[in-house]
Amino acid sequence: MKMLKYSFGLFLSALVFFSSCRDFVEPNVPYSEFDTGAYLRTIARTSTTFNFFDLQNSSFALTLEAVDIEDGGTVENVEIRVRHRRLIPGVGLEYTPAEDVLVRTLDKSEFQPNSESRFLRVTFEIPALDAIQAVGLTPADIEGADVFEFRLVLNDRFGRSFSTDNVTTNVAGAPFYASPFQYNVSVICPSDLGGTYEFEQSNMESIYGSCAGTITGTTTWTPVSSTPGAYTVTDGTFGFWDCYGDSWGSGNVRISDACGTLSMSGADKYGASYSMTVVSADADNLVFQWLNSDGETGLVTVKSNDGKPWPQLR
Repeated sequence: MKMLKYSFGLFLSALVFFSSCRDFVEPNVPYSEFDTGAYLRTIARTSTTFNFFDLQNSSFALTLEAVDIEDGGTVENVEIRVRHRRLIPGVGLEYTPAEDVLVRTLDKSEFQPNSESRFLRVTFEIPALDAIQAVGLTPADIEGADVFEFRLVLNDRFGRSFSTDNVTTNVAGAPFYASPFQYNVSVICPSDLGGTYEFEQSNMESIYGSCAGTITGTTTWTPVSSTPGAYTVTDGTFGFWDCYGDSWGSGNVRISDACGTLSMSGADKYGASYSMTVVSADADNLVFQWLNSDGETGLVTVKSNDGKPWPQLR
């Protein structure tokens, strides 16, 4: 038995060694319409957001690697297409224009050798103003939380095209391939609300317990690294549950800052969802009413810290 395990270990080690010498993608790159093909591996996402307050200097920038049976040599060009997306409350998504439009074409000559792999690579940058103009809008039309959908179309010298319409889930989403062909660039407003704050809460109501008068405490807002402008809060009830005998525990509620507009989302350990309504806001005090889907609520005043007044919030 020990000899069998030893032999299998040697076989596995050899397989890993030989596999590391040559990528698994040859000669079969799985597409929905082709047995062999090409894809664009994402090497670096240099810039994937537009700053609402500085559109002039914002851009969408990537470094891509062309992977095919000729180490990128079959690529003829890559179209970079774009459209604008906005969520209209109560209506749904609005696209401008209805279909994406060409904003730039990368020629095969722009794909060059590199010192890190055998595949050809390209680095490009699309200024935000170019994207805005391409979709028929002006900077004055742009709002925080808008999204620009950039879609890539790889055309090879055999007349084939590879994009979101024929890429398989494996190629688009697996870390090895890292080739989604579409990149969503959000319009964000830089936010700096992270920190620990003192609060007061009153007007608390619940069918599960009561807490008369006013309670005080501290709340910590921790930035969510993957979602700019989002902050997890230590307790979505701001001490209310502790006051009437429950505990927050494993709840996951966050406050999001979308260009000064605050919202609350997430759920507590029982699955109840959370929302908020800002009552007033000035440099010293942020006042809001939180509410969960179980009907529990409270009026919270969060005090700013010394030297860090609240920005304009609503």
